[in-house]
Amino acid sequence: MQLRNSASRYGAVSIALHWGVALAVFGLFGLGLWMVGLDYYDPWRKAGPDLHKSIGLVLLATMLLRVLWRLISPPPPTLATHGTFTRVAAKLGHLGLYLGLFAVMTAGYLISTADGVGIPVFGLFEVPALVSNLPDQADVAGTIHLYLAWGLVIFAGLHGLAALKHHFIDRDATLTRMLGRKA
Repeated sequence: MQLRNSASRYGAVSIALHWGVALAVFGLFGLGLWMVGLDYYDPWRKAGPDLHKSIGLVLLATMLLRVLWRLISPPPPTLATHGTFTRVAAKLGHLGLYLGLFAVMTAGYLISTADGVGIPVFGLFEVPALVSNLPDQADVAGTIHLYLAWGLVIFAGLHGLAALKHHFIDRDATLTRMLGRKA
């Protein structure tokens, strides 16, 4: 399999970035839901959020790499069988997913840095707190983070259902291209 995208399929880099981001998003969502139920004496009360933040910051770097890769190696064109509505919906859907990801990560960063302390990433380095001490920063960002996370996971689920619809009902190559197969 080639590294770069071609006119008929996605390359290995795009595929790895796509599925890695999907795994991270759903993993972070599950971890986030689990964390909020931990009691004060649970040994994961500190470790869970630290892991969540570290993975979230790695995801941010991955998304920046993904945007850069999309500029270097543009995705294959939409299939000729797709109508105008499908083409526009696909473009808007992908834009929504990208913006949603960056928004949820920005809100997470604002929660974590509200007290002016940086965020350690797996104990290897620290991302500094560039924005802090805004009025009710942690609470407002926390509420936004929660709703954005739910919206993102629901939207990503719809994205997956759309791919399955294309594969099983329309019988086109939309999904197979993201699996590295030719259209």
